[in-house]
Amino acid sequence: MSTGLLSEEELAALQEGVDDGSIAVDTGYNTRVRVRKHDLASEDSTLGINVGAIEMINERLLRLFRLGLVEVLRSTPKIAPLKAEIVRYGDYLKMLKAPLSVNMIRMNPLRGFSLVVIEPQVIFSSLDVFFGGFGAAATKGALPPTRVFTPTETRVISIILDIFYRALKEGWSPVLKLDIEQVNSEINPQFAQIADENDLVVLSRFEVDNAKDIFIDLVHPYASLKPIRDVLRSRVQTGDGNESSERVWHAQLQDAAYEAALQMQVILGQVPTTLHTLQNLRVGDVLYFKKPEAARVNISDIGVYQADVGVVDTQMAIQIKHSLDVIGEIETH
Repeated sequence: MSTGLLSEEELAALQEGVDDGSIAVDTGYNTRVRVRKHDLASEDSTLGINVGAIEMINERLLRLFRLGLVEVLRSTPKIAPLKAEIVRYGDYLKMLKAPLSVNMIRMNPLRGFSLVVIEPQVIFSSLDVFFGGFGAAATKGALPPTRVFTPTETRVISIILDIFYRALKEGWSPVLKLDIEQVNSEINPQFAQIADENDLVVLSRFEVDNAKDIFIDLVHPYASLKPIRDVLRSRVQTGDGNESSERVWHAQLQDAAYEAALQMQVILGQVPTTLHTLQNLRVGDVLYFKKPEAARVNISDIGVYQADVGVVDTQMAIQIKHSLDVIGEIETH
């Protein structure tokens, strides 16, 4: 009784024919179709979030963040943005190692929660600069996972976050008006569940001091950006420079530049002295000096004008006489 199966001799002959090419194996239907795995339960990152628009926002955010840090720390930090990535939240968590400053925030009107993650070396370097150091790291090697930030370190974290939130709000302002609200803070990223492990998130990483392991991360759930994907896409459309969006952006940039605050000083006179003389001054002492023909007008400690000082109605006033060049001399043209 035949079982319908090939014998060992027939199988060997068939294999030999396939190996030497005498038996064709590329016959039949759909022989060139390749199968690709598809998970119906997972999100598809090709549905329209424009990563280029996120990177443009990050560039603006970082510029404002640097300026804010300079005002507080009196030093220029080296921070560089990496390319924004779309990754699975579970994979992102595997990249992290406690302790970290993990801050869950709500970016109204976007749905869900976002994360701002600060690596400890950023905090230690900022702390060192804050108290007059050169930004050297305070620790060497890995920190214990249960290590809690001290009250002083927590205060520095709060300062950094305040600056970052203001920069984040301003960075997004051309696209969307945001209201930043901090929900809670953790040292272990596993406790900050803003999405399921298989859900997609948009990761924006800012490296500090050109070191891969010293960073500040901004993480958005992919689903929270879907409702505004059309707005994000429109922000990076290019053209010949005559589009209405280009003109609006130029006008906003010009208005922002005109509204920049400057400190103007009018120098009426200068008295050369010594530290010994200054220490021995008493109330009622008189200092003599020769009044210059024109007062010097400084903006941010840079000489810009020469002016006459006078009175208009009940107000002190100056009348600009000359403009000064870059070396402080009167411009002749």
